[in-house]
Amino acid sequence: MTSLPDSALAAVFHAPGRPFELSRISLPTLEPGEAIVRIECCTVCGSDLHSITGRREVPVPTILGHEMIGTIAAVGPGNPLQDLDGEPLQPGDRVAWSVAASCGSCTPCQRGLSQKCRRLIKYGHQRLQGRHQLAGGLAEYCHLVRGTAVVRLDPSVSADVLGPVGCATSTVAAVLRAAGDIADRRVLVIGAGALGLTAAAMAQWQGASHVAVCDVNPDRLERARGFGADQLIPWEAAADLATPAPENGFDAILELAGAPDAIELAPSLLNVGGTLVLAGTVFPTRPVSLDPEQIVRGLFRIAGVHNYVPADLQQAVRFLTECHQRFPLADFVERTFPLGEIDAAIASAIDTRPCRIAIRPGE
Repeated sequence: MTSLPDSALAAVFHAPGRPFELSRISLPTLEPGEAIVRIECCTVCGSDLHSITGRREVPVPTILGHEMIGTIAAVGPGNPLQDLDGEPLQPGDRVAWSVAASCGSCTPCQRGLSQKCRRLIKYGHQRLQGRHQLAGGLAEYCHLVRGTAVVRLDPSVSADVLGPVGCATSTVAAVLRAAGDIADRRVLVIGAGALGLTAAAMAQWQGASHVAVCDVNPDRLERARGFGADQLIPWEAAADLATPAPENGFDAILELAGAPDAIELAPSLLNVGGTLVLAGTVFPTRPVSLDPEQIVRGLFRIAGVHNYVPADLQQAVRFLTECHQRFPLADFVERTFPLGEIDAAIASAIDTRPCRIAIRPGE
């Protein structure tokens, strides 16, 4: 294998409205259970743009980017970092990893809520300090620490397909896990952005009998056809479906837009015993009004999803590997930029609002 350099080029974010600083960051000396990954591709998530524009606070200075894949360049001494199948990772392995590293021993971790670990280390969200500075995807290398969930990737699958797996795709896998068994069930996806389109495709993959997608934007809604949508529902027509007959209602509703009006409408679209999963509300909104009697008599279940657990990452990789030719998943990435053009890349993303742009540090 090629020897590692002493440092890595990284795009450091300091503050909204300020250009990124291209700096060289020293690579750490690895400890047991750690690894250095050469970044192949980092897709820019909507939350990254919110941080850059000031809508979302992030510790600074920092290296943003949490949707990334790459190749193991070095592993620490002693007991090596293992993938989720329990196999030791070696230089040359193409991998994806979880958005966060968890301790495995605190109460949330012991309860299967590792994404809420009390000692969480979140990639693309860490202040640039200490030995774990290379923690984001907008850099040539990333430092993986103990407690990171890692999955090997098929070398034949495009980076444009796999790039979003560390956030968007795995979050959708968590949403569908919360929805329960959807085989032969009717599913409604609210929101036709990257999450919603992925959810429509994944619902089809999991055997849903009918997948509907609802959105306010007609262009985004039309795009859902290619991702498995059997029915397109313009938002202005959604209220007409309230209190449906069982053959027209939905057994699971996945709310991925974070829209209070949609959350309030959703219970009236559920079949008896249906499940409403909320995952789009990651910013403060107005309070919503729900009818508790409707929920009780309808035997409805409401679940919240934020981030995901390692099994969801495995499911997401499996979905992308099996379905990248069935659905146009590579089309999420609409433009690609080298790391040195990070300011132009972000300006393009803010101006055109694509599903994703990709940064390829090696180009």
